[in-house]
Formats: sequence, structure tokens, C-alpha cells
Amino acid sequence: MRYSNLLGLEEEKFRRLTGVKRGTFEKMVEILKEADQKQKIKGGRKNKLSLEDQLLMTLEYIVNFQPVSSRNEEPMCTN
Repeated sequence: MRYSNLLGLEEEKFRRLTGVKRGTFEKMVEILKEADQKQKIKGGRKNKLSLEDQLLMTLEYIVNFQPVSSRNEEPMCTN
């Protein structure tokens, strides 16, 4: 999903999808932009995804990823 698709979402739906409020997301993007500018001074190629899309992809992964150790399931096979 692209960040441009989320612009029209209500605050609660945005938070449910990303795990953060829209204001927090915007602050995170500002921090990433500053870091990206400092890194680009040294050179490098253009990003294929916007910083907003990169952050969104990372947050979606964190929200949806559930480590195996935190699942309340019994092991499939016991020896």
C-alpha cells in the first residue's frame, strides 16, 4: 500500500494500520528526511520509494509481524 492511498483515511483507521498516529508518522518522516539529506551529501542513487512509503512499509511489517516466541501455541512436535 502506498502512503498516497492513506491520505483520505480517518485517524483511527490510519493508526490501526500503521500503529502510530498521523502526527507521529509526520514527525518520523521529518526525521527521516533530515537523515536522508545528510546521507545524500556523500552521494548515492535516488530512492525508488518515497520516504513516506518506506516508513509505511516498515510500520506495516512491525504491526503485522508476530514473533514465533510470542505465540500462545504449543509446539507442533515434541520429543
